[in-house]
Amino acid sequence: MSSLHKGIKDFKTGEYLKFKSLFKNLRNEQHPHTLFIGCSDSRVVPNLITKTLPGEIFVVRNVANIVPPYRTPDEFLSTVSAIEYAIQVLNIENVVICGHSNCGGCHALFFDDKDFSEIPNVKKWLTLDKTVKGEAMQLINKHSHLNKYRITELLNVIYQVNNIKKYPYVASKLEKNKINVLGWYYDIESGSVYQYNEDVNMFSLIC
Repeated sequence: MSSLHKGIKDFKTGEYLKFKSLFKNLRNEQHPHTLFIGCSDSRVVPNLITKTLPGEIFVVRNVANIVPPYRTPDEFLSTVSAIEYAIQVLNIENVVICGHSNCGGCHALFFDDKDFSEIPNVKKWLTLDKTVKGEAMQLINKHSHLNKYRITELLNVIYQVNNIKKYPYVASKLEKNKINVLGWYYDIESGSVYQYNEDVNMFSLIC
């Protein structure tokens, strides 16, 4: 707790003062240009990776950076409501779905039932990704040299990109070239970020 308090004090006397005018301008409204959908993993820090300032990206994070299939609200839908708000109210220009290396959520797709005994909500959440697991296993069975977890993490990004493109308001904006949907893969150890190219079905290094 003391380290968190120290961090707050350091922020107030350091970064806050450095960007005081920015925070003043942001006090009543926000105009982010990008919706960043990432994993809850503590090693994935969107503003750090993209070097963006407060007010630039609207962030949604959950286990395994999942975009649930679109549906009308008959339950509490945190991720879907955040996506809806960012696109319909904030009119963001870009959607980035960012997966990453050594993703615990993707690894958990291969857990046995007993491994979920203490995390039943995680088990339920990951049922949204059962198609990803199936496709990964098919590829691994054909190409045994593939890293099971790496290929799952990459396929997961592609799957979520395809999911969000099926949201009616996203599909409409894509058709009018009013929005970009990007799939990224962040390698934690190297700091490299790869972008999915749908035309060639490959990830290419951004930097």
